[in-house]
Amino acid sequence: MAATNINRVVITGNLTRDPELRSTPGGMSICGLRVAVNGRKKDAETGQWVDKPNYFDVTVFGAQGENCATYLTKGRPVAIDGRLDWREWDGQDGNKRQSVDIIADTVQFLGSRDAPQSNGVVESDVPADTSDFQEAAAVGGGKDDDIPF
Repeated sequence: MAATNINRVVITGNLTRDPELRSTPGGMSICGLRVAVNGRKKDAETGQWVDKPNYFDVTVFGAQGENCATYLTKGRPVAIDGRLDWREWDGQDGNKRQSVDIIADTVQFLGSRDAPQSNGVVESDVPADTSDFQEAAAVGGGKDDDIPF
């Protein structure tokens, strides 16, 4: 029995630049995105956790790519579901070049287009501290036989 290969990637991050839309000679739309995704690593010298950005090139085809070019801008948060694509070519200097890109199956726009921005970063509407929230009052007051099913 042959092993099954899986090529799947899911990332969430922010666009580092505005989308770039182009078309093939046959009329297929291709949108290029660059997404920054923060990872965390422990600094060996200080022992403190620090953010380490990772940058990914994403390609989105067809109508979905056109929508990305129309509605997304630098700084917008997105979720990408797709697959990795490795490519190799000869550079202008004659050296071999290679790249691993993400080919998007779906792009989900996160946040709001009209959300307030500070320093180019869309602020989240998710509260960081939930200590101000009150617990919901318990509903009902009885026995299990009060349940109608």
